[in-house]
Amino acid sequence: MNLVSGFRSFGWPSRMLMINQFGINLGFYMLMPYLAGYLAGPLGLAAWAIGLVLGVRNFSQQGMFIIGGTLADRLGYKPLIVAGCVLRTVGFGLLVLADSLPAVLIASAATGFAGALFNPAVRAYLAVDAGPRRLEAFALFNVFYQGGILAGPLVGLALMFVDFRATAAAAAMVFAVLTVAQLFALPQRTAAPAEAKTSVLDDWRVVAANRSFLLFAAAMIGSYVLSFQVYLALPLQARDLFPGSDSVVTAMIFVVSGLVAVMGQMRITRWFAKRWGAGRSLMIGMLILAVSFVPLMALPDDTRAGRVAAATALLGATAVLAVGSAAVFPFEMDTVVSLAGNRLVGTHYGFYNTIVGVGILVGNLATGYLMQAAKRVGAPELLWVLLCAIGAVSALALYRLDRRGLLQPAKSTPDRAVAR
Repeated sequence: MNLVSGFRSFGWPSRMLMINQFGINLGFYMLMPYLAGYLAGPLGLAAWAIGLVLGVRNFSQQGMFIIGGTLADRLGYKPLIVAGCVLRTVGFGLLVLADSLPAVLIASAATGFAGALFNPAVRAYLAVDAGPRRLEAFALFNVFYQGGILAGPLVGLALMFVDFRATAAAAAMVFAVLTVAQLFALPQRTAAPAEAKTSVLDDWRVVAANRSFLLFAAAMIGSYVLSFQVYLALPLQARDLFPGSDSVVTAMIFVVSGLVAVMGQMRITRWFAKRWGAGRSLMIGMLILAVSFVPLMALPDDTRAGRVAAATALLGATAVLAVGSAAVFPFEMDTVVSLAGNRLVGTHYGFYNTIVGVGILVGNLATGYLMQAAKRVGAPELLWVLLCAIGAVSALALYRLDRRGLLQPAKSTPDRAVAR
């Protein structure tokens, strides 16, 4: 089944969610790949401050998913998707005006919390609408997701020749258009009310008591720390290698990442699903993420084999990182739903991303600090060694969870979905 026929085989809500996700990532990645360079260049922030800004943006998104996921289960998926797009429009609009660290932190927090509103709702909506075809739906969803990552940086690069503020304004306009489109074109869908009315705290207790789910979320922190380096360590590496031309190299990083996913996602998912179950697929995908940084361990700067070789190592690491992310994502999303027992799916996604959000915040601060410290002591490869080690530890944790049967689906108590 090719991409077109696969896309057409899903119902209108799933197709709309996939198209919307392309637009969401188009607007987001027009701006975000160049944020670290803008903060380090025109605003003159230190690496630790850049790590703080990016960490706050991600924590306000990942860390606040618990709010967005809970509201999605209670209010319905569409209102949260629309509200998130409105807030991201505002957040990117604020970046047009921000010229200091506090202002950038506020704008970044707003864009992050926007994602906390719509991301759990989108994934829960897709899981409900796709039903037994969840794994295929999440794989195809990631093609559109990565398509936005591929197109966004190219559009953003063209706008960066004007300036960063023009790029931020254009990104805000994209989300304004998405807000209107989703408001009128996306059907409402929500889980049917439970037979016994429960409070928010009751729902949270259900999730907090799901030991297998919590252990899985903790094991997956490493995946997010490694994947996030496409926004932090890799663009900063590009800036070190090509000062003054880092925007072009950063765009190439996202083009390579997007092309790998768009061209290979469905093949990678089918190949993994045919040979292994979700647990082994996740473990092997994590190992791929870990080894992606090996080229940068060997060539951490341009002093060992020249700038061209160092740039090749950077783009090679990006490509392998993209393969690992493509391998992990559909199985990760499907496992969250399975471990939730198809109950309180939005809330489970919220908890899941809150847990990994804390890991991302700590990981970003540590990455920014270690990148500077490694350069000071003349051992820039130390950062990449640490990232490889994080991936190896996470892969081991997933292996042990799978061997103990803790990644097996929970007994299903399906949430009935109703459209209105």
